[in-house]
Amino acid sequence: MGLLFETRESGSPWIDAVWTCTSEQVTEMTSVAGVSWGLVFWRHEDRAHATVTGPGTRSGTAPVPPGASFVGVEFAVGTSLRCASMATLVDGGVELPDATRRTFRLDGGRWETPGPDDVEALVERLVRAEAVVRDPLVAELRRGGRPEVTARTLERRFQAATGLTQGAVRQIERARSAAALLAAGVPIGDVVFALDYFDAPHLAHALRRYIGRTARQLREGAGGAIGLGLDQPATS
Repeated sequence: MGLLFETRESGSPWIDAVWTCTSEQVTEMTSVAGVSWGLVFWRHEDRAHATVTGPGTRSGTAPVPPGASFVGVEFAVGTSLRCASMATLVDGGVELPDATRRTFRLDGGRWETPGPDDVEALVERLVRAEAVVRDPLVAELRRGGRPEVTARTLERRFQAATGLTQGAVRQIERARSAAALLAAGVPIGDVVFALDYFDAPHLAHALRRYIGRTARQLREGAGGAIGLGLDQPATS
């Protein structure tokens, strides 16, 4: 077995995705770049943990405690924590103190630890308490709008809200889309064309940097466990 990973969409405008994961006979995985920050709640050997995760600008290797179970939420781009600078969370994270199976501590308050079906209720409470906030200019931009501010102001607001530049977000999202298409069996040439890569070597470079996989590995499900919500390979 490997990582038993499931992801679902959410009807909340504050959430990009909700995911669950169980590790079986896996001690590490490939972590991939991502544009969202998140909250992760996990249990291992009767201990509960809660972590704030930041956006990631590159692939890497992350340890996975065998037998651990996880519930996570990826927040929409443009949302942020009132109590933290997004720039400080990029390529990192913060383990929250005093987490139990029932509660965790965040932004000076204690909140109920959610199950997979309770994430939206938790996020709604965090929003009402203004522990999670959103930049309306970035939200408008992500909806396809054109905020009536200068390009410099918009970029500054975007970086403050996300910790990333607009260009970095585009590159990461494109690489993740490419990985999903390749894993689904779409030919490399079609992926290059569909996502407007210059050529196959440019796509290969993006996959190495952001996903930590080659196109062949994605097609064959090779390379070990990966935190991308793809079908996970079995381990021997």
